[in-house]
Amino acid sequence: MRKSFLTALIAALLQFAVQPANAANLIADISLSSQTMTVRQYGVVMYRWKVSTARKGYVTPRGSWSAKWLSRNHRSRKYDDAPMPYAVFFNGGYAIHATYDIKRLGRPASHGCVRLHPNNAAEFFALTREHGLKNTRIVITR
Repeated sequence: MRKSFLTALIAALLQFAVQPANAANLIADISLSSQTMTVRQYGVVMYRWKVSTARKGYVTPRGSWSAKWLSRNHRSRKYDDAPMPYAVFFNGGYAIHATYDIKRLGRPASHGCVRLHPNNAAEFFALTREHGLKNTRIVITR
C-alpha cells in the first residue's frame, strides 16, 4: 500500500474513533465564493465537485443543517415543474440536486438550490442514504 493511502486511512479511523456520538459522518461543505462542494466522510475529503448556487436576484442560504429528506425524482412546485433529480433537502425547499445544465457548473445559475452534475448528485444521494439523514450535514459558507 502507498504511504499516502495508509496515512489517510489511519486519519479516518482516528477521526471515527474520537468522534462525538452526535457528530455527522458525512459533511458537504459548499463554498459560494468558489462554487464548489467538498464531501468529507469521517473527516476525510472524498470528493470536490463544481456546483451552481443562486444567481443574481436569488439566494442560497448560508448556515449548517442536517439533511431533512430525500427525493429521487423530485420536480419543483415553485419553478415550472423543473426536474430536481437526486434531491437531498436540507432547509425548507432548498436542496442539493442534479442539473442537466452542466455547462453552468462552477458559477451561479440556480434559483437558490445547490446544483451538481447528475453523476455527482447520484453519488451524494447514495452516500446520504447510506449514512442516514441525521448523520449528514450540509454547511454553506461565503
